[in-house]
Amino acid sequence: MKTKITELLGIEYPIIQGGMAWVAEYHLAAAVSEAGGLGIIGAGGAPASFVREQIQKTKEITKKPFGVNVMLMNPEADEIAKVIVEEGVQVVTTGAGNPGKYLASWKEAGIKVAPVVASVALAKMMERAGVDAVIAEGTESGGHIGSATTMTLVPQVVDAVNIPVIAAGGIGDGRGFAAAMMLGAEAVQIGTRFVVAKESIVHENYKKKILAAKDIDSEVTGTTHGHPVRQIRNNMTREYLKLEKAGAPFEELEQLTLGALRKAVVEGDTVNGTLMAGQIAGMIKEEQTCAEMIQEIMIQAEALLTKK
Repeated sequence: MKTKITELLGIEYPIIQGGMAWVAEYHLAAAVSEAGGLGIIGAGGAPASFVREQIQKTKEITKKPFGVNVMLMNPEADEIAKVIVEEGVQVVTTGAGNPGKYLASWKEAGIKVAPVVASVALAKMMERAGVDAVIAEGTESGGHIGSATTMTLVPQVVDAVNIPVIAAGGIGDGRGFAAAMMLGAEAVQIGTRFVVAKESIVHENYKKKILAAKDIDSEVTGTTHGHPVRQIRNNMTREYLKLEKAGAPFEELEQLTLGALRKAVVEGDTVNGTLMAGQIAGMIKEEQTCAEMIQEIMIQAEALLTKK
């Protein structure tokens, strides 16, 4: 399927893997790229040396385009921005801030830049700054979220900007893909479904939690201090929400989640770890390879989009 995004990024299918911290490492990124999508290494809060290593390991497995997601609040964001240029990465997605200070060097290096946006105003600002595309991410997503739904955000962003829009949030099958295209998107970004991919290094306990999830099993913490995060309900979220309701200061709440994502992804602690997942988790029922997932999504989507 050819779209403005497949042509811009040099990929076969308009499917981009979410840049999930701790989850989106080189095994997953390379597998998604090899399957015809765009694999993404999630820099998260990692040091620049780790990101460089991940890029180099991805290059050993695939010769196809892949990208890096930069969390702009990372203390080493400046160094990571340089590493991306030095290593010849083709695509950058960004989150948690404005990538403006890095755009000149990235554009000079021929890197395509697509920031995640949660509002029309931010999408327009990013277009003025000179980015190549925007990822309009709805509140259905796992991890850090905005307040608008994908269904309402995507068409409004499409109407507001002249650059390609990638839809994200609540998309996990061909129906979601087809719906995003009908809303005007040129590609989709998928996170939660790829967490349970066979190539994903995520602990089996975490994968099982997603596979067993029901439609109402995700919960949002952090709404009172402006950093809402969607994850699967567990002991940690219950404790967090109890403290949040009691008016606990942000510092105390932050202590509760310190290292909690690593606990879930690496150690398999599904009781006190952070199990980031979108509302789409209730639809995900089997562990497949990235190639199987992408093929299944595209076959279903094409059948729907070409239905007379």
